[in-house]
Amino acid sequence: MIRVLVVDDEHLVRSGLRLILEAAGDIAVVGEARDGAEAVEAVVRLGPEVVLMDVRMPGVDGLTAAARIGTVPHPPKVIMLTTFDLDEYVHQALRAGAVGFLLKDTPPTELAAAVRTVHAGNAMLAPTVTMRLLSSFVERAPARARQARDRLATLTGRERDVLDALARGLSNAGIGSALGLSEATVKAHVSRALAKLGLGNRVQAAILVRDADG
Repeated sequence: MIRVLVVDDEHLVRSGLRLILEAAGDIAVVGEARDGAEAVEAVVRLGPEVVLMDVRMPGVDGLTAAARIGTVPHPPKVIMLTTFDLDEYVHQALRAGAVGFLLKDTPPTELAAAVRTVHAGNAMLAPTVTMRLLSSFVERAPARARQARDRLATLTGRERDVLDALARGLSNAGIGSALGLSEATVKAHVSRALAKLGLGNRVQAAILVRDADG
């Protein structure tokens, strides 16, 4: 069972999300929180594997909470959930360490699939924002590109090949097929590259590669 924490300031929304997720059969909602402060406390207390969290909440909002959750030992994967697909929310969510961004009108089956996807270590973005994100997220200033290239220069050639493929949106299996590597070897390369770069997840690595490409 995938352990999930649901965070939203509206009781009806939390209840609805619980019903949808638990109907999937392989997901257990281990707790609920009404705002970001409660979410951080619940993460420490309950140890969920995935957090499904609203962006806009009174008090501590979801973006701030996501950044705080990223600092706890063995942090869960965070999916941001909102009624708005504004670029600014997507950008801030990913910078805060979230690995998923979905709209609240996401169909129930896709919501459960998103939880499984991020639990498996992959990113999940709502289709309506994915292409816009790829074209607009990176501020392509020359200085930023140089800095990104300097950071990536610390990687081995094979690690850089793997991250380049990751930035193109390939799964571990797809990267392995493209580079002639086993999926386990791809995972090992990704883990070592993230550690060298001081990054928390694959999304941040993809962003760094796109920064370097200018």
